Parts: sequence; C-alpha cells; structure tokens
Amino acid sequence: MRKSRLSLFKSTSMMISVVGIIMIILTVIVVAYVGYSIVSSDITNDISSGTQYDELAELKAQYDNLSVKFDNVKSTYYSSGPDEVKKYNDAKIELSRAKSAIENVQSALDAGKPSNDADSRIAFAKEKLEIANNAYNNL
Repeated sequence: MRKSRLSLFKSTSMMISVVGIIMIILTVIVVAYVGYSIVSSDITNDISSGTQYDELAELKAQYDNLSVKFDNVKSTYYSSGPDEVKKYNDAKIELSRAKSAIENVQSALDAGKPSNDADSRIAFAKEKLEIANNAYNNL
C-alpha cells in the first residue's frame, strides 16, 4: 500500500510539474505575441503619421501661398467701395476657416490620434483650402 501511494505521489508531482512548465511556456508565448502586436502597430502608425506630416506641410505651404495672395490684393479691395470690402472679407473668412482646419490636423497629429482620424481631418482641411482658393479666384 505504501508503494502505491508513493508511486501515486510521484506521478502526481510529475504531472503538476509538466503542467506548470506548459503554463509558463504558454504565458511566454502570449506575452511575446502581445508585444509583437504592439510593436507592429506602433511601426505602422509611425509610417502613416510620417506621410500625414508630409501632407500637413503641404497644406501649410498652400495656405501660406494663398495668404500672400490675399494680402497682395487687400489694399485694392479696401480702397474700393463697401461692397468690395465685404466681398474681400467673406473670402478672407474662408481662408481663416482653412487655417483652423489645418491647425486641427496639427493638433490631431501632435496628440497621436488614430491614423484614420488624422486622415479625415486632412481631407477636411484640403476641402476648406480648396473653398478658400475658389473664394480668392472669385474676387
């Protein structure tokens, strides 16, 4: 009877040890997978945010060019009648809306917002810049 208990104890101890080793290996695999997913996601986000920063720089350059154009014709419109001043001011409001949209993109990128959120803000800023450009062309 003693031998069977000792044998049972040995086999139970061995089984617990094997299960423990298997659980440790599984834990290491799960931690490695989660770590890989996080690193992979960060790399993908860094790549997409790099192109988003390029688009932001392009938007800022377009805004600056358009702003210079507005400043060049400002004196012409302000020396004209009130209707021309109103027309200029309405177009200038569109330019300030475009600037606000570009600043919104900048804040999204600085805050590390998800790439799809930044992309939608970039598209909105491009739309507002196009509206401001059309307003300038209609002056």
